[in-house]
Amino acid sequence: MIISVTIGIFAGIFSVAVMNGAIDQRVYEALNNEIAHFQLNHKDFRSNNDVKFTIDNVDDVIAKINNTEGVVSACKRTLITGMANTATKSTGVQILGVDPSDEKEVLSLYKELLPETGNYFENYRRPNVAYIGESLAKELNIIRYTINQKVIDSLKMKEVPGEVVSKLEPYMGKRFKSEKLFRKELKSVFTKSEAVKYGRLISNEAKTFRKGAKITLTFQDIDNNQTGGMFRIGGLYDINNNMFEQSQVFVLNSELQSLTGVSGDVCHQVVVKINDIENTKLVHEKLKASFPELEVLSWKEIQPDLAMMSEMMTQVYGVLMVIILAALAFGIVNTMLMVVLERTKELGMLTAIGMNRKRVFKMIMLESVFLSLIGGVIGMVISKLLISLTSASGINLAGYEEGFEAMGFSALIYPVIGNAFFIVVAFLIVITGILSSIYPALKALKLNPADAIRTE
Repeated sequence: MIISVTIGIFAGIFSVAVMNGAIDQRVYEALNNEIAHFQLNHKDFRSNNDVKFTIDNVDDVIAKINNTEGVVSACKRTLITGMANTATKSTGVQILGVDPSDEKEVLSLYKELLPETGNYFENYRRPNVAYIGESLAKELNIIRYTINQKVIDSLKMKEVPGEVVSKLEPYMGKRFKSEKLFRKELKSVFTKSEAVKYGRLISNEAKTFRKGAKITLTFQDIDNNQTGGMFRIGGLYDINNNMFEQSQVFVLNSELQSLTGVSGDVCHQVVVKINDIENTKLVHEKLKASFPELEVLSWKEIQPDLAMMSEMMTQVYGVLMVIILAALAFGIVNTMLMVVLERTKELGMLTAIGMNRKRVFKMIMLESVFLSLIGGVIGMVISKLLISLTSASGINLAGYEEGFEAMGFSALIYPVIGNAFFIVVAFLIVITGILSSIYPALKALKLNPADAIRTE
């Protein structure tokens, strides 16, 4: 019984910690890399994305925002919906004109630069530089895949089996223009298990990117005329959200405003970072009061699905623990009923020599509580140790990386749970033990001492 309780409590707490860690990571990455805590727009801008709907006197607006209690920093953006094109592919994107130094104070996307792909607008000698996501680079066939001796040597160093590496040798020097074609070729020569286990690693090793590759961005200017420009890829960023990577292109604000005809002290959006996510509601009220003429959106309104997921997790944790504790309760009831039946003669003898009903009831109840509490404490200690261990190293689910990133989650999860949760669980275990012991204890009280003693 103690082992069952231990396994059940451990499984419940560790599952909650993993889910909590995944949600916390998603919220953190969304707020620090993608949307920030608040966004301010012209009230009509989001409804139709018209270039004309701008925030006027934006420098004064940002100065006022920065003076708001709880605000860390704010920056302006120009937002244009357009198309990104290469010689072989094209796709719809949102083009964001940013001032890099101000943007760094609000979002951390500049830290997500892929090594050896460039920089974050640090070289201004070339005009028309773009900072794009790795997924968009793959979509536009800017990233290509080549098998060469360097790739072969790298795979051997990473302990990929020789028989797997040897299957790549016929492709030495061959270039694939897209990941889809490369993966298709790998599947044709590898077994299913080899493709699953090593496919992602081989793709990462084989991908190549030419610095300064060009894309064409086309969009409408302030007069609704088709315009655009040729941009060089200055750097690639990689976050755990493929949808964001595929759709967001960052360019210098001055260059985008010049191309669109939007000029002066205006912008389409102001993004705001605050010092504590717990202050979201308070700062939201202050910003709405300060800028009634603008649309002020908190992160919960920008991504309501993420907010709902974050807020619902408490209910999910509760349901999960109720299920586990219910199973625990049935186990205790079954065990204690067996105890009563197996000790019928002993219980009858204790009653016959003077033990009153209250003490019999208390004896059964204390045994139930001790059984559940011992198992629960052991389960909580094991889960605490494992959570501490995995919160430092993370749980690597690399085999499901593509699926996780498609939903915006990282495949490397760091479980986390507050100490208050352990206190609540300990309290619930005691309550469960007490409630579960009532029926077996009442069953013991109904025993007739004379009949019980004669039981063989």
